[in-house]
Amino acid sequence: MLRLFVALEIPNEVRRAIASIGTGLPDARWVAPESLHITLRFIGEVEEYVAEDVDAELVGIRAHPFTVALSGLDCFESRNRVRAVWARVVAGEELSQLQRSIELALRRAGLAPDTHKFVPHVTLTRLRQVPVDEVVPYLQLHGDFRSAPFVADRFILFRSHLGRGGSHYEPLAQYDLSE
Repeated sequence: MLRLFVALEIPNEVRRAIASIGTGLPDARWVAPESLHITLRFIGEVEEYVAEDVDAELVGIRAHPFTVALSGLDCFESRNRVRAVWARVVAGEELSQLQRSIELALRRAGLAPDTHKFVPHVTLTRLRQVPVDEVVPYLQLHGDFRSAPFVADRFILFRSHLGRGGSHYEPLAQYDLSE
């Protein structure tokens, strides 16, 4: 079985900027800079033959490169407890269109539709149900975080290897966006 997802890479200079704000939260499990990405679609565990079908469908996606930036921080919370802190992704309609094209390609490959609303973001840290009031000072301090704009000129099919020290991501295939 392979655990897969489709994502955009984050350039090294943006990763360094994110790493510079990667402290100051209790019980935080910070995402390693080399693992930062923008998930376009989490696939989950699939058989190897399904991964081959996914690749065959993703190859056919046609889209143009587009500009992306990060602007501001937010968190995923439930019942006044925070699960993750993330940076907002700012991009035009091109990002949404690419994500929809990927979703359709994965359906053609036989995967069930994604039931989650697409919220483009970069996860900075995962938390173990930390109370919101313990996260608010961090969000106030770093909430104006901004990255330099960068060009998304490809997307990648990643394999996720789960481990004690966090997940390790292995690129399996890349799909260039062309003019």
